Formats: sequence, C-alpha cells, structure tokens
Amino acid sequence: MTEERPWAKLVDRRSVNRGDLRRGALLRALDELLREQSLEEVNVAEVSRRAGVTRSAFYFYFESKAMAVMALMAELYDDASEAADLLVKAEGEAEPRIRRVITILFDSVDKTPHTYRALLEARATSAAVRELWEAGRAEFASMVAEMIQRERVAGHATDGPAAEALATVLLDLNDHAVERHAVGSGPPREQHIDALTHIWMRSIYGTDGSNR
Repeated sequence: MTEERPWAKLVDRRSVNRGDLRRGALLRALDELLREQSLEEVNVAEVSRRAGVTRSAFYFYFESKAMAVMALMAELYDDASEAADLLVKAEGEAEPRIRRVITILFDSVDKTPHTYRALLEARATSAAVRELWEAGRAEFASMVAEMIQRERVAGHATDGPAAEALATVLLDLNDHAVERHAVGSGPPREQHIDALTHIWMRSIYGTDGSNR
C-alpha cells in the first residue's frame, strides 16, 4: 500500500512516513498502553516515556491522543480500502464478493480489537476525529453508490431507493455490527457476517444469491 493515503496527511502533523523511528516508537507505546487502559486513561507523558522520547515529540507528530489512535489504525484503513476496491469493481459473483468485503472488515477489527475500541472512544470524544471519520465514510458511500448504480444500469441489480441513500444505510449497518462485535455484544461473528451479507444482497440485488 502507498504511504500517501489522504487520511494520513490529515492525521500526522509532520510526516506520513510509517518508517519514521520516533513515530513508530510512539505508536507502539500507545498500542501497549491501550491493551491495559482505555484511551481516556492513557497519559501522553507515559506514552512518550515508553517510547523513549520527550512529551513534546508526541505533539510534534500528533495533535492529540485521539489523532494518534487514528494513525495507529493505519492497517484497518488499508484493509477498508482493499475491501472498497473489491466491492466497487463488481467483478465475479455478487454474494461471495460482498461476503468477502464484510469478512475483511471483521478480520481487521479482530486483529487489534483494543485499538478499534480506542478508535470508537476517540470518535466519540474528538470533533476532529469525527470529521475525518465522516469524510472517509462519505467518500466510501459515494463509491458504493456508484457501484450500485452501475449494477442497476447493467441489469444486475434491482431498482430501489436512491443509490446514495442505500449505500449510506448499508455502511451504517456495517459500522454498527462491527462496533458491537468489537465490544463483545450481539450475535456471534459468523452470524453477523451472514446477516449483513443477506441484507446487502437483498437490498442491492433483490436476492440472497442462491438462485443467481
């Protein structure tokens, strides 16, 4: 994946280079602390001490703890981008493609559930993080809407609500399901994936894929 993701330019104050040693040390220290504490409990001074740098070095790279969490979630963003590419290309059978996209999102959260929970906390407490999150969501919704419209024109998808509205609601469902999974709530993982895949297929294609 490239180092020039638009989100990265907004998250990092000085650098979007993941190879920066001090930046990497800070993110590793933050990750360690988030395994033990909530984001609210994490202290920037302790993050800096564990990273072996000064407190001012933290703010050289990151505006806040919340923004540092956004940077820590780089792999999740890359996975989400991979899922988006797979989805919008609309290549191959729809059901396995949509199931794969949803599975990628759950896999991403399962890799580091503690950091995803910190991201939820950051989003709830930081206006800057919410703004970045919503901007990313809007861009993704637009891509999904374009895919839905192309599938309708091609005769693969059924007519229905406005493509942009449908895409937004389906992404809302994904987000809510992944959040519940991250905090250990709701149905088991595979049932979550099955249900989401069914809803996406029925909403876009008017079928669950079994008779396609």
